[in-house]
Amino acid sequence: MEWTHKRVIVTGAGGFIGSHLAQRLVGLGAAVTAVVRYNSRGDEGNLRYLDPEVRGRLDVRPIELTDIDAVRQLVRGGEVVFHLAALVGIPYSYANPGDVIVNNVVSTLNLLLVGRERGLERLVQTSTSEVYGSAREIPIPESHPLQPQSPYSASKIATDNIALSFHYTYGLPVTVVRPFNTFGPRQSARAVLPAVICQALAGGEIHVGETTTTRDFTYVDDTVRGFLLLAGAPDAVGECVNIGTGREVAIGDAIRTIVEVVGKGNRVVRDEARIRPAASEVQRLCADIGKARRLVGYEPSLSFEDGIRRTVDWVAAHLEVYRPAAYAV
Repeated sequence: MEWTHKRVIVTGAGGFIGSHLAQRLVGLGAAVTAVVRYNSRGDEGNLRYLDPEVRGRLDVRPIELTDIDAVRQLVRGGEVVFHLAALVGIPYSYANPGDVIVNNVVSTLNLLLVGRERGLERLVQTSTSEVYGSAREIPIPESHPLQPQSPYSASKIATDNIALSFHYTYGLPVTVVRPFNTFGPRQSARAVLPAVICQALAGGEIHVGETTTTRDFTYVDDTVRGFLLLAGAPDAVGECVNIGTGREVAIGDAIRTIVEVVGKGNRVVRDEARIRPAASEVQRLCADIGKARRLVGYEPSLSFEDGIRRTVDWVAAHLEVYRPAAYAV
C-alpha cells in the first residue's frame, strides 16, 4: 500500500506498539490520527517520547472508544484503521474480568459498526498469541485451537471473531494480525523483559516467577513492519496472520541474556507470589510465520540478542519511569 497522504487512524497510539506504528506511518507520509484514551491529566502515554517533529504531525485524539458517537466522529474521513486499543494486562484481567471483556469487546464492536457505515478500505484488528493458550503443537499455526486461559485472552478471541464476522457478513475488509510477545523501547515495565532489565540495572536481586515457560520474543520494529505489510495485502483480507520470529526462548534464558548484557552479576530469586494460576499459565509460545511469508514475504530482521541490547539502552536512558521493586515479575 502507498501510505503517502493516506488517512490512517491508530487506536491505542499511546501504547507500546501503537506509538511505534504511528511513528512509522508518519515517516511514510501518512496523515495519522492517533487515538489515546481520555484521562484528566492529558497524558498521551508513549507519544511523549516521540521526536517533536513527528509528534507535531500527529492528530492526537483523546477518545473513549466505548462511546459510539465519539467513534463516528473519529472515523469520519478515515481510510485505514489499525485497532490496537485494549486493556491488555493479564493479571489485571484476573482481578477485573468484567472491565477487560466489556471494554475490549464494545470498543472493537463500535469500530466495526462505524467502519461498515463509512466503507473503510481496511480495518486491522490486533490479536495476541495468548489466544492460543498452551501450545498443542510447535510452532503454532493460525489453525491452532483457541484456548481462553485468561479473561484477557477470552476477550481477544471474542473480538477477533467478531471482526471476522463483519468481513463474512458485511464484506468489511478486515485483517486480524496476531503478534507474538513484542518487546523493545517504550514497553511497560509490567512486561517480563523490561521488568527484568530495570531490576538488573538497579544492581540488586531479580525477582521472577516461572522461568521454564517459553515465548517468541519479536522486536517491535519487526512487529510494526508486519502490520504494515499485511494492511496493504489484498490476500490478507479475511485472514488471521501470525507475526513473530519462529524462535522459542525460555524466560530463564532471556533473563541470562539480559544479565550478560547489563553486566552487573545479579542474583535471580524465584518469587512464588508472581506465578500465574496453573491452569492459566501458557507454557510455550512460538509462531509459525509461514503464512506471513507466503502472503507478504515477511521475515524478522533483528535477533533477540540485538533487540535486548537496544531495549537495555532505552531503559537505562529512562530509569525515571521504571521502578524495579514495583515491577518484579
